[in-house]
Amino acid sequence: MTPEKIKFLKNDFIPLLKDLPTEAKGKWGKMNGQQMVEHVTGFFKVSIGKIQIPLVTPIDKLPKLKEFLQSEKEFLPNTKAPDGILPDEPLPVRKASMQEAVNDLQKTINDFFSYYEQNEDHKKTHPVFGDLSFLEWVQLHHKHVIHHLKQFGLLG
Repeated sequence: MTPEKIKFLKNDFIPLLKDLPTEAKGKWGKMNGQQMVEHVTGFFKVSIGKIQIPLVTPIDKLPKLKEFLQSEKEFLPNTKAPDGILPDEPLPVRKASMQEAVNDLQKTINDFFSYYEQNEDHKKTHPVFGDLSFLEWVQLHHKHVIHHLKQFGLLG
């Protein structure tokens, strides 16, 4: 349900990160805790056009991907972005501390909700899923953060 997902993104997600150490290792993948937080921040920036990555999915594949997006199926462990979107190795951290990274993530989440309050009909392109509306971005962000929370053992 979308209202619960909006509430989770606005109110419940960030507190789950409060005790995650910078160098925490996930149950899968190569990112440490801070790299994951900064990765999620970048993902939110894509959804408001602050970072633009061109569509890599062939148009004829979008309906099947949108079907997955609208489902309650989760990303599987070790799900990787398609070639050309993210490097094979995690990006180096950009913020001086985990706290600064989490603060930037909180600001970016707030920017996401503010952006769509002012531009409710806008769509922004996700490089895999294509042009997404606000509600589709909420669905995708929710799937994405749940995936990473489970990766770091912050959700069952």
